[in-house]
Amino acid sequence: MEFQNLLFILTTFVFLFVLFKTVISKFSSNKKTNLPPGPRKLPLIGNIHQLVGPLPHQCLRDLASKYGPLMHLKLGEVSNIIVSSPEMAQEIMKTQDLNFIDRPHETLFARIITYNGRSVSFAAYGDYWRQLRKICTMELLTAKRVQSFRFIREEEVLEMIKTISESEGSIVNLSKKIFSLTYGIAARAAFGKRCSYQQAYISAIEELLLLAGTNCVADLYPSVRVFQVMSTTKARMEELHKKTDKILQDILDDHRNRKSSHHCEEVEDLVDILLKFQKESEFSLDDDCIKAVVQDMFAGGGETSSAVVDWAMAEMIKKPKVMERAQSEVRRVYGNKGYVDESELHQLTYLKSIIKETLRLHPSLPFLVPRRNRETCKIMEYDIPANSKIMINYWAIGRDPRLWVDAESFMPERFLDSSIDYKGTNFELIPFGAGRRICPGIVFATPNMELPLAQLLYHFDWKLPNGMNNEKLDMTELFGTTVRRRNDLCLIPIIVKNMHKK
Repeated sequence: MEFQNLLFILTTFVFLFVLFKTVISKFSSNKKTNLPPGPRKLPLIGNIHQLVGPLPHQCLRDLASKYGPLMHLKLGEVSNIIVSSPEMAQEIMKTQDLNFIDRPHETLFARIITYNGRSVSFAAYGDYWRQLRKICTMELLTAKRVQSFRFIREEEVLEMIKTISESEGSIVNLSKKIFSLTYGIAARAAFGKRCSYQQAYISAIEELLLLAGTNCVADLYPSVRVFQVMSTTKARMEELHKKTDKILQDILDDHRNRKSSHHCEEVEDLVDILLKFQKESEFSLDDDCIKAVVQDMFAGGGETSSAVVDWAMAEMIKKPKVMERAQSEVRRVYGNKGYVDESELHQLTYLKSIIKETLRLHPSLPFLVPRRNRETCKIMEYDIPANSKIMINYWAIGRDPRLWVDAESFMPERFLDSSIDYKGTNFELIPFGAGRRICPGIVFATPNMELPLAQLLYHFDWKLPNGMNNEKLDMTELFGTTVRRRNDLCLIPIIVKNMHKK
C-alpha cells in the first residue's frame, strides 16, 4: 500500500514538473518564430501519439506528404526537424553543413554505448573528431587497407558457401548465414581472428542496436532526471555495455601481450593499428576511444551489410527474372573458374545496380544518424531553433514518386545507364550520408555486399520451401537502429553442377 502511494505521489510530481517546464518554455519562447509546418502538438507529449506504431519512418513519410519535406515535430520536450526530400537533405548536409555538423549528445545510446560520444559517428565536431576522422580515413579505412582484408572476405564467404552446399535440397536460414558471415568478416578485420567470446559480443551488439531504435521516455524528456533513474532501457543498455566493454578490453590486452612477446601477424588488424597510433602519436587516444571506434566499425560493418544482402536476396526471390539476369552475369564473368573472388567484381554492373536499388528501397538506416544545429538558422522561410534534432528520413527519399519511376517497385535496371552513386554527391541516394559526416566505411562495406551476393548467385539456384509462391514472400519490416525483414529468409539451395574448377 505504501509503495502504491509512493508511486502515485512520484507520478503526480513528475507530471506537474513536466507541465511546469512546458508552460515556462512556451511563454519564454519567441512567439514570432516561424517554425516549419507540422501536425498539432498536444500538451506534455507533443507529437508522440502520431508515431505510435512499429514503423516510425513510414508514419513520418505519411505526415510529410501532408506537411511537406521540412517538418517540425515535438517529441516530448525535444524539438525535431524531419527532412524528407533530397533538396532539404542537401541544405542540411552540404549548404549549411558546418552548422548542422554536430550530433545530439543527450540520448542514452550516445552517452552509454559510444563512451560519451567518443566514437567517429557521435563525437562532437572539433579537434577530437577531426583527428579521429583522419585516423579512419588515412589509416583504418583506406582502399589499400581494405584490400589487405580481401583474403578474410574470400575465406569467410567460401566457408559460408561450403556450409550451404552441405544442406543442398534442405531448408537453409539464409538470413542467419549472411548475418554470421558479415559479422565474421568484421570481427577478423577488427580483431585479427575469431575469438571465443565473439558470439557473445555479436549478440550484445545486436540487442543494443534494437534498443537504440526505440523511443524511450528518458530520451524524450532528457531534463527530467527521474526518468533516467527509472528507465529500464537505460539499465539494460548499461548491462550490455558492461559486457561488451569487458570483451573489448580483453581484446586490447591480448593484442598488447602478443606485441610484447614479439608475436606479429602478417596483416595488421584494426586494433593493431589503433594501439600503434596510441603509442606513437601525440594525439591522446585512450582505451575507451579505441573501443568506441572499434565498436563503430564492428556494428556498421556487420549489421548494415548483412541487412542489404538479405533484402537483395529476398527481392530477387520475388522477382525471378532479376535473379536470372544477375546469375547469368556472374556466371558469364567467372565462367568455370569454380569460385568467385574479388578480381572481377568491377565487371558485375547488373549486380552493382541491384545493390544500389536495394540501398534505395531498403536502406539499412531508414533515418540517417541524427544531426544537431549549433545555431539558430533559416531554411527557406522557416526558423530552425538552435540544438534541434535533425532527422533525415532517407527511407522516404528513396520511395519518393517525384524522384523515382514506380518508386515502390524493385527495378535494378533504373541504375544501369545512370551516373547516380551512393558516395554522397547524389542526394536522392545517400544511404551512407553526405558532407563532412559521411560514413567513412563505404569502401569497407562495398565488397562486403558485392562478394557474398556474387557467390550466392554463382553457386546456387534458389527456391522457396513448401512450394510457396514467390510473390507471396513476406517483406514486412522490423524497425530498430537498422531495418531488417521481420521474418528470416529461409530458402532451398540447388547447387549448379557445372560451376566447378577445371
